[in-house]
Amino acid sequence: QVQLVESGGGLVQPGGSLRLSCVVSGSISTFSAMAWYRQTPGKQRELVAGIIGGRVTHYADSVTGRFAISIDNAENSVHLQMNSLKPEDTAVYYCNYRYGSVWGNSWGPGTQVTVSS
Repeated sequence: QVQLVESGGGLVQPGGSLRLSCVVSGSISTFSAMAWYRQTPGKQRELVAGIIGGRVTHYADSVTGRFAISIDNAENSVHLQMNSLKPEDTAVYYCNYRYGSVWGNSWGPGTQVTVSS
């Protein structure tokens, strides 16, 4: 069972930045893709950013130009650099992995991001 542990969240003012990290058990290079999701109370988890083959990235329209996803193979981790944060970015952020063509069905504890003045 792959384990995921997210960290780096916190309270930040609008316009600020945070860098989230997700450490994966085992070798992250095993996975064909990694992604970050977020969820707010009462809403479905939504895809924020993904990275395929360690290189090809895609982002939700709401974060394009502000967020950047990257992989650190040496640390078996995936990061999400979040800049120009807005109150609507407030959520619990989770990472997930894809093995071959199948996305993982277990989730880590997530990390809370709160954007507020």
